[in-house]
Amino acid sequence: MVKRSTDDLYGSKAHDLGRFEEPVLICGGAYSNLEAMIALFEAARKLAIPRERIIHTGDAIAYCADPAATAELLREHQVHTIQGNVETSLSAGLPDCDCGFNEGTLCDRLSAEWFAFADARISNDLRTWMGHLPHHLTLQMSGWRMRVVHGGAGEINRFIFASQPEADFEAEFSATEADMIIAGHSGIPFTRQSGARVWHNSGPLGLPANDGTPRAWFSVLTPELDGVRIDHHGLDYDHETARAKMIEAKVCREYAEALGTGIWPSVDILPDTEKRRAGVPLELSEPILCKVNAAGSR
Repeated sequence: MVKRSTDDLYGSKAHDLGRFEEPVLICGGAYSNLEAMIALFEAARKLAIPRERIIHTGDAIAYCADPAATAELLREHQVHTIQGNVETSLSAGLPDCDCGFNEGTLCDRLSAEWFAFADARISNDLRTWMGHLPHHLTLQMSGWRMRVVHGGAGEINRFIFASQPEADFEAEFSATEADMIIAGHSGIPFTRQSGARVWHNSGPLGLPANDGTPRAWFSVLTPELDGVRIDHHGLDYDHETARAKMIEAKVCREYAEALGTGIWPSVDILPDTEKRRAGVPLELSEPILCKVNAAGSR
């Protein structure tokens, strides 16, 4: 595996991770949830996936009670991670998370609460580390050219959901040479074919996916002879401890309750299709095979 620095199309930092011939674990949005982060590393151990084959799609810090400890654990394990909008804001000393929420919404109000909580607990050393993280990663697997982004390919805080029009995905792919875009930010796991290309979101690690269960989410990409297999994984973890710590710290009571109910306190960001699916447990147990001859020109 060769790692080298490259420039991405938008002038921001990107790193090329080279070619992978063994399974890679994808996760994102640890969201200051230390218990979920610990459970993720245990799941990786059981799957025999070492830390050098784990990728985090940004926003290690957000809603929950352990911003510094969660980020430190991610750094300690030397996981391949990119800047989410929260890392960018904290490292630059910005006054808010730049999450992309509409002003005055409940999401906007609660983000001000947890961002101030996290901002007061992050060391300058961690801010420097976050500021040096790349914005994008690129890699290859079984002939697929992949790009890891946080929100969208060109906007770090763009929300992309499975139900959006095909034109939205076409526009994202047209700005890159990737056959597969791996993203986070939106908080709901999905994999969607867009013509010959694939958009993949592993789902949130630090919050539930608004499906009425407390599960966190991650995914595994496995090289096959005829393409790449994608497996979505629900992750059980000690959400009660994570919830209790939030309540004790008096941070975002609404999201603390969501850790147990599996339902977000606000769905301002969701398209109508995803709003209608709130509280319905996700069924993502079937693997998805992205065949080599289905993707672009190679």
